[in-house]
Amino acid sequence: MRSQGPLHVEIELEVPFFDVDMMTVVWHGHYVKYLEQARCALLDKLNYGYLTMVEAGFAWPIVDMQLRYAKPARFGQKIRVRADLIEWENRLKLHYLISDANSGERLTRASTVQVAVDINSHEMQLVSPAAFVAAVEAALGHPAP
Repeated sequence: MRSQGPLHVEIELEVPFFDVDMMTVVWHGHYVKYLEQARCALLDKLNYGYLTMVEAGFAWPIVDMQLRYAKPARFGQKIRVRADLIEWENRLKLHYLISDANSGERLTRASTVQVAVDINSHEMQLVSPAAFVAAVEAALGHPAP
């Protein structure tokens, strides 16, 4: 099992018809959308969503994504997507677990890595912006220095 982070969120979704193929199985590319929904919920929990990132002058592109499919999600199935914050000081790394909402059975696990990029210069930052680190530390209940 992948490591769990000090901060996480869980969202619940129902697999819609337009996400499945003719066998009623979720098309593999739609899992990325489910990860994004959980990532947005986690960023909202930090009070540092994508609009705040842009206002602070940074874009956060994904530079690495890994998914491992164990069992398919199917039309109408209720799924739970958990996003765990793993790293934040130099990059934003999240681990995900997609499971059946009723049984808890693991369907997919994944991870993403994002890095801060200065919107004006387009330069990748080697450390996370101070405002982002402060938002994480505040959410973890760590006092500001």
